Amino acid sequence: MTGKLTVAGRKVLYTGAAGGLGTETTLAFLEAGATVVAVDNNPDKVAHLQEVCRQAGHERLVVRRYDLSDLAGLRAGLEATSAEVGGFDVVINNAAIYPSKPFEEFTIEEFQAVQRVNVDAGIVCVQVALPHMRQQSWGRIINIASVTLSGGWALLAPYVQSKAALVGLARAWAREFGPYGVTANAIAPGAFPTDAEKIHPDPEGYNRFILDRQAVKRRGHPRDIANALLFLAAEESGFITGQTLNVDGGWWMD
Repeated sequence: MTGKLTVAGRKVLYTGAAGGLGTETTLAFLEAGATVVAVDNNPDKVAHLQEVCRQAGHERLVVRRYDLSDLAGLRAGLEATSAEVGGFDVVINNAAIYPSKPFEEFTIEEFQAVQRVNVDAGIVCVQVALPHMRQQSWGRIINIASVTLSGGWALLAPYVQSKAALVGLARAWAREFGPYGVTANAIAPGAFPTDAEKIHPDPEGYNRFILDRQAVKRRGHPRDIANALLFLAAEESGFITGQTLNVDGGWWMD
């Protein structure tokens, strides 16, 4: 494979697009010529994303502030936006919530709330996007999983459960949608310096913990995730499906 990855002209539906990993990836797709429908409901982060894109001269950013826990509202909003932009070619299910406490302290309702945002909203995104993908015999679905599936974290049971579900869905979708020219994969990021790390009481100790476990002795950068997403979203990755790509500096090798 030579030259730049081919994503120009594609419409990318990206949830959690204004977050710590999302902003850099949104910029990468815009730089590559794609249109990004950025779904996020954090007003400060959305404003930052819009300003960064404005300063970079990108005009193909479409922002939608949907509440992912409102599945009916999400579906209606996405269907309207899909009609507006001409369908979604790529879906990136990235948005997530990550409450942290001992397993026995979680209520079943809290488990369900995490599942609703982290998994069920992604299902809605794919259901809205799939008819267009099938019609054109081309599509890319990418679920953002997590290195926490390696078993190295406590106190995050609902989050870990949700990320495992996204890996399972990527495999199920890969099998079912392959005949339509649609691929489905997952990316499992390692421990990147984002807002999620603020739940840790000892940042310096946590940083040492990460570097001790990685083969590559530097912290990950959002552009590392952006590069992986660009690859799996591109024309050139059409023979890769049902896989989970660990982008973690060699932390988890399976």
